[in-house]
Amino acid sequence: MRVREGSERVRTKARGLRGAVVLAAVLAGLAGLPGCVTVHGERAVVPATTEAEAAKVLDHFTETNNEANRTHDAELNSTIETGPLGAVDQAGLRARHAVHPDGSPDHRDLELTDARFLIPRQAGWPKFFVADTASSQSPGKRWLLVFTRNGVAEAWKASYLSVLAESAVPEFAEDGEGHVEAVPADGSARLAVAPEDLSRAYADYLREGGDAFADGPATSALREERRRTATSPGARTQWADLPARDARFAPVGLRTEDGGALVFFTTHHQMRQTVAEGYTPQVKDPYVRALLEGTPRQSVTYVRLAVQAAAVPPADAADPRVTLLYRLQRLTGAKGE
Repeated sequence: MRVREGSERVRTKARGLRGAVVLAAVLAGLAGLPGCVTVHGERAVVPATTEAEAAKVLDHFTETNNEANRTHDAELNSTIETGPLGAVDQAGLRARHAVHPDGSPDHRDLELTDARFLIPRQAGWPKFFVADTASSQSPGKRWLLVFTRNGVAEAWKASYLSVLAESAVPEFAEDGEGHVEAVPADGSARLAVAPEDLSRAYADYLREGGDAFADGPATSALREERRRTATSPGARTQWADLPARDARFAPVGLRTEDGGALVFFTTHHQMRQTVAEGYTPQVKDPYVRALLEGTPRQSVTYVRLAVQAAAVPPADAADPRVTLLYRLQRLTGAKGE
């Protein structure tokens, strides 16, 4: 009886080994098939895309962007843009369509050339890459377009844009195969300000000041401009600056050679203008009127969204101040009261 039990165990083990060999062979064969996904690929650290695919994404973006801008088609734009860039561009297209429903006869096509692709290795979703290109709309400068997607079944869409002088584009840290490094959003990024805290820090700075940000047009100069224009004969202006908490507006960052990072982030801004008793607010801009809700009787609140690119020093930097390299603020809505 013991002999038979031992023989059965041997035969069972042999069958198990043969099954494992067959399974390994099947998986090896599947790995070579196009379109197959690696088991537990959501945990594998892999390049977000290939340069060839990134080039196709950029070409498709350029072609569709031109058509959407030529016809003022916000819905078409939503197929290629998302997040903060999509929010500001689609609001602008809706306004322009209301004013010019037949499209733009003066449209000039965007051309993006001399592209290089900054592709990080990442695990899980979402994934992103950055296209660094020359643009026909910004001679002598570089466009940095962040493309993102939340799953393999989704299309790549542009979520951030920054326009920088060539000298302002930082040197990015690369591995031995030329891939850049995505920085995590939390404190493990080892930065003076974690990317997930940057939106709140900037909103706090605009409201209260401080030394978290280096002086510049979008920091100290902006605060001074607000101080000068807060009151004028017959009108008062108030601002409210809010951090972006929606996952659609999540920050994105790439490690730079100095140990810091270039971080793209979003903030929300409201400006309320109130006129004196006996006066009525005048909204003369037709594009603002196209987005206006309510009737201006005493005040108008302008709702804007801003996208920024910031050079964030490493946590141990001698000067921990964040430098804003670019800021784009656009109107997304308005309300009369």
